Amino acid sequence: QVQLVESGGGLVQAGGSLRVSCAASGRTFSNYAMGWFRQAPGREREFVARISRSGGSTYYADSVKGRFTISRDNAKNTVYLQMNSLKPEDTAVYYCAAALLYYSDYYETRRYNYWGQGTQVTVSS
Repeated sequence: QVQLVESGGGLVQAGGSLRVSCAASGRTFSNYAMGWFRQAPGREREFVARISRSGGSTYYADSVKGRFTISRDNAKNTVYLQMNSLKPEDTAVYYCAAALLYYSDYYETRRYNYWGQGTQVTVSS
């Protein structure tokens, strides 16, 4: 089992920045690739970013590429999502997730084994 706890969400104005964190406990953190997803009201959960076990590879949704940065600190069992140039359409609950294996469709929620409870990010216009 891996327990994931997100933090750092909040209210920010459009154009602002926010960093959300996800602390992991349980099994060896560095054995898992980590992802961030988000879900807005009335919409399906969507992929935001993913980082490999070592942190050497990252992947982003087109909608956040160039604005968001995913990173991880394996010594602290934590993954981060730095969000810059935020837009109102970025408003959602943000979830982190852990994946034991790599699949080419890494952007699908079913490829992740463990999930956090989410943290709300609200961007005002």
